[in-house]
Amino acid sequence: MPEKKKTFYLTTPIYYPSGKLHIGHAYTTVAGDAMARYKRLQGYDVMYLTGTDEHGQKIQQKAEEQNITPIEYLDPVVADIQSLWKKLDISNDDFIRTTEKRHTKIIEQVFQKLLDQGDIYLDQYEGWYSIPDETFYTETQLVDVERNEKGEVISGKSPDSGHPVELIKEESYFFRMSKYADRLLDYYEKNPSFIQPESRKNEMINNFIKPGLEDLAVSRTTFDWGIKVPNHPKHVIYVWIDALFNYLTAIGYGTDQDEKYKKYWPANVHLVGKEIVRFHTIYWPIMLMALDLPLPKQIFAHGWLLMKDGKMSKSKGNVVDPVTLIDRYGLDALRYYLLREVPFGADGVFTPEGFVERVNYDLANDLGNLLNRTVAMVQKYFDGTLSSYKGPVNEFDEELKAVAEQTVKAYEEAMENLEFSVALSNVWTLISRTNKYIDQTAPWVLAKDEAKRKELHSVMYHLAESLRITAVLLTPFLTKTPEKIFFQLGIEEEKLKSWESILSFGAIQQATVQKGEPLFPRLEVEEEVAYIKEKMQGSAPKVEEEKVEIEETELPELGAEIAFDDFSKVDLRVAQVLEVAPVKKADRLLKLQLDFGFEKRQIVSGIAKHYQTDELVGKKLVCVANLTPVKLRGEISQGMILTGETGGKLQVLEVDQSLANGTKIL
Repeated sequence: MPEKKKTFYLTTPIYYPSGKLHIGHAYTTVAGDAMARYKRLQGYDVMYLTGTDEHGQKIQQKAEEQNITPIEYLDPVVADIQSLWKKLDISNDDFIRTTEKRHTKIIEQVFQKLLDQGDIYLDQYEGWYSIPDETFYTETQLVDVERNEKGEVISGKSPDSGHPVELIKEESYFFRMSKYADRLLDYYEKNPSFIQPESRKNEMINNFIKPGLEDLAVSRTTFDWGIKVPNHPKHVIYVWIDALFNYLTAIGYGTDQDEKYKKYWPANVHLVGKEIVRFHTIYWPIMLMALDLPLPKQIFAHGWLLMKDGKMSKSKGNVVDPVTLIDRYGLDALRYYLLREVPFGADGVFTPEGFVERVNYDLANDLGNLLNRTVAMVQKYFDGTLSSYKGPVNEFDEELKAVAEQTVKAYEEAMENLEFSVALSNVWTLISRTNKYIDQTAPWVLAKDEAKRKELHSVMYHLAESLRITAVLLTPFLTKTPEKIFFQLGIEEEKLKSWESILSFGAIQQATVQKGEPLFPRLEVEEEVAYIKEKMQGSAPKVEEEKVEIEETELPELGAEIAFDDFSKVDLRVAQVLEVAPVKKADRLLKLQLDFGFEKRQIVSGIAKHYQTDELVGKKLVCVANLTPVKLRGEISQGMILTGETGGKLQVLEVDQSLANGTKIL
């Protein structure tokens, strides 16, 4: 009887089909695909799920604007998403749509069960709602708040996305989140790797749970495109109950065909963007606790792929269409760039220059030239044929073999931690060391001495074997290139493309190389950068020109003049943020622990509405260092952080990381 395979279940967020997806959406799905392929390479039985979140007010509005039904609006948009995943070679095992009966039926059952056991109750709701985010917010959570003369909030924006919110008053069902707060904190403590990166966990605890977890509105009555509450059809089930349970409905939970549920749940990892961490790390585990179901093993919240001027937006003309890049540069160039350029847990910036450089330096020069040189030399010196491994002949052989074996170990460790850029960096360490090996061994010199024939063959073998190991390690990331490398190296046996085959050096028994096309042709930098920028600008909506009357601008009123001697009394210093936490019962204040170089201090600052706690850690700020310490809401404040204000938003004044902590600002 064959040995039962270990299982691995991973998911992406399900995407909201309100428009065309861009490279930022592709980022998450390609990352998930790399992980799925890596686990399959290791012999796991993998379940990789993605899909679409198809209910909600925004979808209904889009359909009404076009005078069609929501499903008529959705079908072509979802088809485009599925087409994009195919173009990206996404190897998902299922694609769940929340409009499918296999999903809607189970959501009704889940809601009814939670209602029957008292975890959901009916009440009145009044609060602020963002339609694009499909999220309710309290007044204290809003940013860019405007108030009337009485001090009442009249408008504000979502802290997650910056979208405007509107005041909603309606009857609503509520989920008793508060009931499970202590149990959730206890789970966090006993399962330290549940939320990754660590900074996301601290943000959830300090910003949402410790200040007091409020019960969650889980139904709406102001629109009807969604799954209806059983026996109360004027209520539509709130999208975050609807959407989150896709991870269970796709594998047959609650049905007679629940073999996949029993096989794969709990999920090994949910990959999510940082903007939906709260829903996956607070709402989702609490709902599972209420149903007495196992929790997923890990939630990994990655950062955003940004542009130099912020998030991608058609209005800014900075949207990058992945299909445009694939059609011109090939799929593997895009997949490599997405996962090599940015550490997966952090924000990163897409630049046309960075993309072209990665293709030229990493793929064309380092990898492509190495393969081309190796094949050419084997053909020239040995008529294209390599025989089996005879072991190292000199110290350079020993070193390259050791680097290859160490690379596999470091790569595996990085992949297990979803450190895709680190894994690829390790592969390129091997590639660079192999290129250096050619210079060290100088095969063109060895070829002139018949007595060095054995040593020359050893060099050719070590080059080919290092390239084979490289190709196997690239298999999760690049879906076309590894097979091209195997073809040129004359490797046909599937066992030589396996994970087991790279755990030791020397698997090639005999091979006949054959020259192929260059893996990645070099790009003309200026031409290709201009092309990408032109395509990005083409994403911006065209605006009709109109005459604008220019009015005289009133100069801002400056503060009262002060003498230089007075100003020189202010001691401005560079300080680096070490830790950030909210101040109890003060929704506008954050307390920051800062390193001034000569000592560590705490400063309390009124920037809580403008920054998440993890956004500030590591930044070097300008601070007033010689203010008399004061107490603010019971917390000592030993200085002041300098900020600027634009359009009601405060921004801290940062300095270059090269300036030492404690540097005096002159």
